[in-house]
Amino acid sequence: MPFVTIGGITLHHRRVEANSEARPIVFINSLGTDFRIWDDVVSALDGEMPLLVYDKRGHGLSDIGDIKSIDDHVDDLCGLVDHFDLGKVVLCGLSVGGLIAQGFYARRPADVEALILCDTAHKIGTTDSWNTRIATVETKGIQAIADAVLKVWFTPAFHAARLPELDGYWNMMTRQALAGYIGTCAAVRDADFTDAARRIAVPTLCVVGDQDGSTPPDLVRSLAALIPGARFEIIRDAGHIPCVEQPEALVALIREFIASLPSGAETHG
Repeated sequence: MPFVTIGGITLHHRRVEANSEARPIVFINSLGTDFRIWDDVVSALDGEMPLLVYDKRGHGLSDIGDIKSIDDHVDDLCGLVDHFDLGKVVLCGLSVGGLIAQGFYARRPADVEALILCDTAHKIGTTDSWNTRIATVETKGIQAIADAVLKVWFTPAFHAARLPELDGYWNMMTRQALAGYIGTCAAVRDADFTDAARRIAVPTLCVVGDQDGSTPPDLVRSLAALIPGARFEIIRDAGHIPCVEQPEALVALIREFIASLPSGAETHG
């Protein structure tokens, strides 16, 4: 298993090389998950373009570290991009991963070719809602909120027909480090990219599952409305994590979007 230490934080990651001249895509996962949520997407895109997935601090097999704000997660992403000498990248972030992607762009816009913002927003939730979640998790553990969270992660159809996977994602969420989960909740609570979104000047695709109960379509649409020229797409029959529930639909959107970029057009002829 590949690990790298960035600024004193050891991060678990996976790189997929490609002969293509396309820009690398870095995938950034959501709260309470690890990079395996991207497995189907990475498998489909394998060989088409360089890919990088990683467990953000406090999640998966990465160090917990100290999480004071979204900037700590942005620090790690900056370090990974530099360590692997990726140059200009396409960032694909889901939920808090989308906030991290926006934070990276705000800090280093020249290093971003394009953004794919999945089931995310310029600001997610309210101070009260996050404080309530943090208090519950602190006193009762992640298990206390897991069933409710999985109801917004996945559609009723997923809950009815894919029980083994549902159990697996319940396990994934509840086995995250408590300090990492709580720290990232606080980071999301305090993150606000409303003004920064208006200054995004690279091609941006905003995507959301039609049944996302965490960052609903109208919220993601409002993010797209802030970003000049952003494209907005809804994935049918998906909740908060389309890369798990409808990976083929997300891959199709990613391929089309990448091909529309100047670098993508050159690559795909």
